[in-house]
Amino acid sequence: MGFWLFMLIVVLLLPITMIYIGRQYTKHTPDHISNTSGYRTAMSMKNKDTWAFAHKYVGRLWQIGGWVLIVPSVIVMAVVMNREINVIGIAGGCVVAVQLLLSICSYIPTEIALKKTFDSAGIRK
Repeated sequence: MGFWLFMLIVVLLLPITMIYIGRQYTKHTPDHISNTSGYRTAMSMKNKDTWAFAHKYVGRLWQIGGWVLIVPSVIVMAVVMNREINVIGIAGGCVVAVQLLLSICSYIPTEIALKKTFDSAGIRK
């Protein structure tokens, strides 16, 4: 039961982090364009307008995505609750892999939205 509880916590870390960071990005967009933190792509770092837009956009996606990921993650972990340690570990690892993939995929609609809203120089269309 101890390992299962540990894996449940591990599985919930990414969705909860996505919800928290998403909320931070939508409410308090970082003021300065940073090379070390934040949503850093060539398009988002063009100017302060693209920087703010990208953070608000990806923040909304991460908030929604975090809440959506919690439900199936808990269901999968509930299904393997009293199973062998290796089954719990594999299930938890697969859930985390899917979560990571989906969180990384949030960059695609954000970049599309940036390209629809701004020209290549970062000026709003």
